[in-house]
Amino acid sequence: MLACLDLEGVLVPEIWIAFAEKTGIEKLKLTTRDIPDYDELMQGRLKILNENNLKLSDIQEVIQQIKPLEGANDFLNWLRTEFQVIILSDTFYEFAGPLMAQLGYPTLFCNYLIADESGKIVSYRLRQKDGKTKAIKAFQSLNFKCIAAGDSYNDTGMIQQAEGGIFFCPPDSILDEFPQYKVTRNYEELKQAFLETRADIP
Repeated sequence: MLACLDLEGVLVPEIWIAFAEKTGIEKLKLTTRDIPDYDELMQGRLKILNENNLKLSDIQEVIQQIKPLEGANDFLNWLRTEFQVIILSDTFYEFAGPLMAQLGYPTLFCNYLIADESGKIVSYRLRQKDGKTKAIKAFQSLNFKCIAAGDSYNDTGMIQQAEGGIFFCPPDSILDEFPQYKVTRNYEELKQAFLETRADIP
């Protein structure tokens, strides 16, 4: 059985929110909690970066200062003793390196940014559209059973596809739309939810 986790909001703080706080650009605080359409969200981010002459290196400098959420490493270490763990994220490899180092280099599936010679981010490349859900389907085709945990709208596909789904500190709007899933507010609750969900899966 596989444990499939979102990254931002579950193990580490939201990168774009941290960058928004550094730059003072409020619109960069928007995440998939606010705009479910990921392409719409990213196009808006790229436009803001271009308008403010902000480059990949500016974001990477902020990421260097980001630490995992309190208790995240202990939770992840525990989870590895109970499940095989895979991180399914809509972040980018160009962002994730320092965070993966702090988390002990878990397996990460995510996306790519495209930057020009000056370091300006000009586009992004998804591994595939709705990659989290399709990853779960691929694991299931290999006869794995999956428990997926995430916090936002871009996690709902994988949570619905998996044999078991768990929300971690989600916004109230998600709770109204998906009341059938367990909701956890801290890592102790998340641990318990993983154990209970595994016990419920035939």
